[in-house]
Amino acid sequence: MRALFVAFYFPPAGGGGVQRTLKFCKYLPEFGIEVHVLTPDDPKWFARDEQLLAQVPDSTVVHRARFLGPSSSFRADALAGRRGLSRLAVEARYAYQRALVPDKATPWMATAVPAGIRLARKHGIDVVLSTSPPPSVHLTAEAIAAATRLPWVADFRDSWLANPHRDYEKLGVRAKRVVEERMARSVGRRATRLVAATGAIGEELGRLHPTALERVTVIENGADFDDFEPLPTGEDDGRLTIVHAGSFFGKRTPRVFLQALRELLDRRPELGGKILARFVGEMRPEDRAAASRLGLDGAWEETGFRSYGDALAAQRAADALLLLIPDADGRGDTVLSGKVFEYIAAARPILAAVPPGGMAADLVRRSGSGEVADGEDAAAVSAALERLADRWLNGGLPDIELAEPLRDELSRRSRARDLAEVLKSAVG
Repeated sequence: MRALFVAFYFPPAGGGGVQRTLKFCKYLPEFGIEVHVLTPDDPKWFARDEQLLAQVPDSTVVHRARFLGPSSSFRADALAGRRGLSRLAVEARYAYQRALVPDKATPWMATAVPAGIRLARKHGIDVVLSTSPPPSVHLTAEAIAAATRLPWVADFRDSWLANPHRDYEKLGVRAKRVVEERMARSVGRRATRLVAATGAIGEELGRLHPTALERVTVIENGADFDDFEPLPTGEDDGRLTIVHAGSFFGKRTPRVFLQALRELLDRRPELGGKILARFVGEMRPEDRAAASRLGLDGAWEETGFRSYGDALAAQRAADALLLLIPDADGRGDTVLSGKVFEYIAAARPILAAVPPGGMAADLVRRSGSGEVADGEDAAAVSAALERLADRWLNGGLPDIELAEPLRDELSRRSRARDLAEVLKSAVG
């Protein structure tokens, strides 16, 4: 059986959003699925990871359609150092991006839809699968499926209408959301099957159409334990090194954690020089400024963007891992990103500064992978960090061993098996 994946983020794109699709490509052939991927040629990614190209399986056939949309760079970075007309030009460009509905990848439809139709007919595709974000890929797949009369599966890695990083108080965001709701209802009505990365996203999809809920399957993200097998643990340099992997955007910020670290060092001055927070990714200028104001120089460092392989190596070499999920007015409860599973596969203890009643907290507790603290409460995070530091001082922090049934449940291979069943049922 042949499946055409419509995926905006695919190597050489970097970042966490690539991994779900890439791992499906790796494991689906075991279950009788030949994978073709339709992806942009160069969507001006702000994160590129050329090393990931080597992980694209030989069995995956990759097709690239020209990208016509705007750059994916962050507005703050693009405005840095600009004045006068140059600054106005950048602001105009970002005003155009904000006006695009549902997202700034929408112009890609102009080339992706005809390319997808040609590919489906030429290669005898049996089913189309779209994976978001960005949500516009579902509109692309909807058009391809309608033109070719093929079944279509829509996979949602994130919520479309309740994104924790969007400010729904802004008038422009609310206005776009009205249009996006209509688009989402069309997807809910026309998709043969719907796949959600969390139960909460599945519930949202189930409300899009009276018959949608019966077409929803929850397939969570997973862990590829093979990625960590060859990686060595770190050497003892006399410091508790806690690593956060990933860049900061939207409502995600390290500032509560930095305040918690400051409080711990004030409370336990003997820990001065013995704790290092390493941020493997990009920090925003305001986050760097917050660390400096707190007098944490020497207790934190930023590496900038690193390749996926380097980021995994940094996690494995860490003494502990820092997981940050914002509350976002309660929307953070439903966030269960691929990063959570990646951290569990790294087998290092996790300090989860997350909504304490949320899905990420539940998985960290269920797997016995570390400490959970309310990510909005600096005192609670500081106390959890102190417990971690005391364990490190009194014998070290050993690897977290998972029971084999749980390890299999969380594996990317098991997730691919579940997706293969959905694809086959859509065709059937």
